[in-house]
Amino acid sequence: MPLITRFLLPCLLAPLLASAPTSAAPAPDSYAFPLGNPFIATITGTPPALQPEGLPADRNIDQDDYALTLRPEREFDLPDNFWSVRKLKYRIARQHQPAPLVFIIAGTGSNYASGSMESLKKIFYKAGYHVVQLSSPTSYDFMAAASRHATPGFSREDARDLYAVMQAVRAQNAELPVTGYYLTGYSLGGLNAAFVSALDEQEKAFDFKRVLLLNPPVNLYTSVSNLDRLVHTEVKGVTDSQTFYDLIFAKLARYFQDKGHIQLNEAMLYDFQQSPQGLSNEELAMLIGSAFRFAAADIVFTSDLVNRRGGIVPTDAKITEGTSLTPYFRQALLCNFNCYIRTQLLPFWREHFDGTDLPALIRDTSLHGLEDYLKSATKVGVMTNADDLILGPGDLGFLRATFGDRLTVFPRGGHLGNLTYRENVAAMLEFLHD
Repeated sequence: MPLITRFLLPCLLAPLLASAPTSAAPAPDSYAFPLGNPFIATITGTPPALQPEGLPADRNIDQDDYALTLRPEREFDLPDNFWSVRKLKYRIARQHQPAPLVFIIAGTGSNYASGSMESLKKIFYKAGYHVVQLSSPTSYDFMAAASRHATPGFSREDARDLYAVMQAVRAQNAELPVTGYYLTGYSLGGLNAAFVSALDEQEKAFDFKRVLLLNPPVNLYTSVSNLDRLVHTEVKGVTDSQTFYDLIFAKLARYFQDKGHIQLNEAMLYDFQQSPQGLSNEELAMLIGSAFRFAAADIVFTSDLVNRRGGIVPTDAKITEGTSLTPYFRQALLCNFNCYIRTQLLPFWREHFDGTDLPALIRDTSLHGLEDYLKSATKVGVMTNADDLILGPGDLGFLRATFGDRLTVFPRGGHLGNLTYRENVAAMLEFLHD
């Protein structure tokens, strides 16, 4: 979990962020994923009974965590709170014979060991791949230990950072017998994968055989604007005297009282939504938006701190492990994704890359900026959902025109809600296998 969130985010939100998806779409009436509400699907994910059978337990996977020293110049610059991320950690699961290797890039703010990453690892490992799990460029560990500029969001530079990490991973595991390289990522990680693939087309370090984008944003600015708006949803019962989290905790308390025990997992969340205490659409929307607001706060805080910009943390502030992060957290929460883009990313882009205006930055950070490459890159495919919360008007049309039969649009699933649904998993593996 990101640094500032690890100390301050209510424990309720941690299990609500796990979730992910799949090439030409099946007809809506042939797709049996049961969650028709995109908010519920986004939060609860696939019901356990509908997930693939026979996925390996952790004890049956030959896996280890490793660390890379990529930004040694920051060893003594980072605050004491960053002691755990002076090196970039990643996870690799190894087959016991020569095999293809798939890199997985995490979604917004997530590190290499998040729930969705673990689910994908088990899926691909069972299918016979070596699997490398990489943190998102927007996670505080990647920003601190791997990013040259610690200002994520300019997709071409994020891709260069990821590409350097991938090459360092290969060098650190030179003895691993690899028969070919594959690449995937979910949500923002899907967008990252597209830009890494385009970079590899020039550099040829991996010559990826297949690249799969799972529920990627088409226009990054549209996606973050959609998520920012969810926080402002009007929720019945939320007043000046009762916060949104008071309301959620009260509903959970009544649910657990009826159940007679406390257990937080995907099965519980699914069951909770079927109970009388289940959240309304407005409450679900605000919950999703709040979770992403915390992710935005981590990006705002970490980028400001690492670069000593002084917008959140005064440049002369001394932060130790005992320093309260609450004042900085509250200030960072006032800056959503749009705020981060305008106050940190856009000035950075203008200063370092001769950028111009916001519309130009939006194009350069989105799939539109790779349109010509993606139309011709037959190895790149997209899987998404018609009701994905991060898509905007025209986005599905762009995907259809750009990818053709390399696009699968499932009729429902919200954002990443059907990642582990059996039909989606089969489609993922079929695309990578071709």
